[in-house]
Amino acid sequence: MGAQILIADDDKSQRHTLCRLIERKMNYETIEAENGHACIELLNQDQKNKIKLVILDLYMPVMDGMEALEAISQQHPDLPVIILTGHSKVDNAVQAMKFGAADFLTKPVQADRMIVSIQNALKMSSLAKEVARLNKKDQGSFSFNDLIGGDAGLVSIVQRGRKAASSNIPVLLTGETGVGKEVFAHAIHGESQRSGKSFIAVNCGALPEQLVESILFGHEKGAFTGAVAKTAGKFREANGGSIFLDEVGELPPDTQVKLLRVLQQKEVEPVGSAKTIPVDVRVISATNRDLSEEVKKGRFREDLYYRLNVLQIEIPPLRDRKGDILSLAQHFIERFSVAENKQSQSLTKEAEEFLGNYSWAGNVRELENAVHRAVVLSESEHLAIENFTDTIEFKSADKNLAHPFSIPMFHEDGRLKTLDELEKNALQIALNYYNHNVTKTAEALGIAKSTFYRKARPD
Repeated sequence: MGAQILIADDDKSQRHTLCRLIERKMNYETIEAENGHACIELLNQDQKNKIKLVILDLYMPVMDGMEALEAISQQHPDLPVIILTGHSKVDNAVQAMKFGAADFLTKPVQADRMIVSIQNALKMSSLAKEVARLNKKDQGSFSFNDLIGGDAGLVSIVQRGRKAASSNIPVLLTGETGVGKEVFAHAIHGESQRSGKSFIAVNCGALPEQLVESILFGHEKGAFTGAVAKTAGKFREANGGSIFLDEVGELPPDTQVKLLRVLQQKEVEPVGSAKTIPVDVRVISATNRDLSEEVKKGRFREDLYYRLNVLQIEIPPLRDRKGDILSLAQHFIERFSVAENKQSQSLTKEAEEFLGNYSWAGNVRELENAVHRAVVLSESEHLAIENFTDTIEFKSADKNLAHPFSIPMFHEDGRLKTLDELEKNALQIALNYYNHNVTKTAEALGIAKSTFYRKARPD
């Protein structure tokens, strides 16, 4: 996915030294700027937010580091910045920290000290982003701008979601399990007029059948055995805001009748009460079933289906929006690195290619779990292919999945490859596996380096 670190320094040799250090030791791409003005221009051109950190020299022509830091703190407040200077003045350090610098280092900086500073800055940035993300959800202000894929694989779906948010009509979100329907519902709520109000999520498939109505609509004290206190129910908790009914197709028939009444009359009747209570709730529901088929089979009420399905939005599976895979993976890496108290890790090129080509039958949820396991089990600062191949269950029947170490037997035009061509493919895969270290590759294959070079040489 090409996560990048931007280095702004008017000293070309200093820039190149830092670039080599970061690329070799930390597996991040680097880009360079010769002054603060060029740095700001590169940040403004970074529409996909690939730049994860900026290293700024304090004294530069055109625009110095302190001016650039002030501009970054205003235009890109979530971006961590490390200041470098040849003069260790306390006033400069204080001013840099005032503008939000993550660290202030004096030249010449030792390699280990720089790596630790970058790791700490990235970790604190990840923590701050996750806290802000959680706060937005808690406060009901999570928006489509916070949705990963909102500017890539989900663009057309987001446009439809924004139209839904601008009205108060019921929305039915459909799609496979794990595609992110609840996150999408949060965004609809966060961009609606109800932003900042309650957002109550209910998994209808997880509710005990005998308690569904009580949980949704509330009950009076003594309404049934165990009802020792009066409860409001989820709809009244969501009053003024939105309620998200996940797996709505799992609701039992009796509850479907009551839900229909709530949608029609905008009032609930708690269990054990003869009185109805008005509610003002925006209903967003979701299902991984084909509700129209459920209606035909008599398992879901047709009138309720049409009440819920005023506007349907289908969230595509992850395999149909491969451009989002690496962005999501990097987001999960940052989140779990913080949660597991580990330094921020990066994906190797081979791991990126593997994740991008895997079919992800379990969608975003499967990717999230795979990344979590990889972060926990990895003992390196890089996540390589083996960190995922050990945890992802491969299915030979999955025609969409190409194992990262497989060799195609045929050319694209259908011709069978020669043994020489297959051997060259095998040598290249082995070389990629050992990060282009010819010595290790040759040793693993049981051949001399000279033999490897001879066999791998293009015809």
